[in-house]
Amino acid sequence: MARKAKIEREKRLQRTVDRYAKLRRKLKANHDYAGLSQLPRDASPVRLHSRDELDGRPHAYLRRFGLSRLNFRKLAHEGKIPGIKKASW
Repeated sequence: MARKAKIEREKRLQRTVDRYAKLRRKLKANHDYAGLSQLPRDASPVRLHSRDELDGRPHAYLRRFGLSRLNFRKLAHEGKIPGIKKASW
């Protein structure tokens, strides 16, 4: 489980990115790099970090499912992820 402060920071960053997304697209289309540099640093989507939807774990993140490998494995064994089953041969 990630610290609550880290999870909240990621949410704040996401809100900032969303707020400036339209303006960033417009400035980039016009090649106005001076205008882009005036935006807050946190408005850049590159600064976002992927985290597990359930517990906020930042490492071993599976993008396709939005989960860490630990939670993916647990939910897959419980049969709660459609189309996923444990391999056996």
